[in-house]
Amino acid sequence: MKHITADNIEKMEKIFRLNLINSCTGYKSANLIATKSKSGNPNVAVFSSVTHIGSNPALLGFVTRPLSVSRNTYKNIKETGVFTVNHIHEKMIERAHQTAAKYDEEISEFTKTGLVEEYLDDFYPPYVQQSEIKLGCKYQNEYKIEENDTLLIIASIEHIYYDEGIQMPDGWLRLDDAGTVAVNGLDGYSLPSLLDRFHYARPGQEVKSFFTKAKNG
Repeated sequence: MKHITADNIEKMEKIFRLNLINSCTGYKSANLIATKSKSGNPNVAVFSSVTHIGSNPALLGFVTRPLSVSRNTYKNIKETGVFTVNHIHEKMIERAHQTAAKYDEEISEFTKTGLVEEYLDDFYPPYVQQSEIKLGCKYQNEYKIEENDTLLIIASIEHIYYDEGIQMPDGWLRLDDAGTVAVNGLDGYSLPSLLDRFHYARPGQEVKSFFTKAKNG
């Protein structure tokens, strides 16, 4: 097994290091964050850092890169207080990936990528029409990560949209049925398949599957 140290990492060529460190931590969520400026210009960009923060209240978070250059997504969220999170599914990965390109602020990624704006229930920013799972979110707070000058944005989940056919009786969403993809590194898109689902783990109890016979712990 190959062994790499912190000293090795520091001496790596930039792109090699970027690819290694972005992929070695495992699969990440693949989402499009859509916003609209106060002047009405829509924006959509791919993010791989959206994560669950809590369920009561319903919160999520994502990391935005340093503000040393213009960040349209962050600017729009700070101006309007709202944004949407849209799952990337297998049939839209090329269009979703293209949103990472650095377009000028007045140019909408929707018009350049073929993604379609969708407005639901009078929520100000657009959703992505092609997405199978969409969340409408409200800005709550931000925390500076001193180690690399990034920001962790915290938001409440105000709206959720999905096809009822992917929801199990206990509320759980089967993401593989929605075609939701994951990101490997910065530019690799994977389609996960469900292997199993287990009941709540407790000390001294055997592992119980929702789908197969009980398994030994």
